[in-house]
Amino acid sequence: MGKLISIAVKNEKRGDMVLLKRANIGPETGVENDSRGKPGIRQVTIVSVESWSEACAELGVDIPWTARRANLLIEGITLKETSGLFLYVGNAVIEITKETSPCKIMDDAHLGLMRALIPDWRGGVLGTVIVEGCVELGDEVSLRADKT
Repeated sequence: MGKLISIAVKNEKRGDMVLLKRANIGPETGVENDSRGKPGIRQVTIVSVESWSEACAELGVDIPWTARRANLLIEGITLKETSGLFLYVGNAVIEITKETSPCKIMDDAHLGLMRALIPDWRGGVLGTVIVEGCVELGDEVSLRADKT
């Protein structure tokens, strides 16, 4: 069992990340008020504390997780090779659609970060919301093969 550690949205493409204590997540909006929340396979971005920490350790720096520009930071769940599985966050369900491919924006945050996020899916995963819900910091997170 994992835990939701942080929630962030950006109100416009390449805008600043805004941290939230709770957020509504839905099939039509993704994480409410996030510019990328439209329906599709890239609706929500999730990264794990463990993977982010590994990338930072490799670089020998401490970079805020929001530099990753993801929506949800989770702890205790391995995201490597989880496409097609379902991530339960509080009462919301997100189908993991694919690995996130780190882009050059990561190197704008810190040179070498893009490369450090490539191994073992450290850059996180993308997903689409299957079941709407309200999530908040500290919610339980689990990974399942079905959406029951």
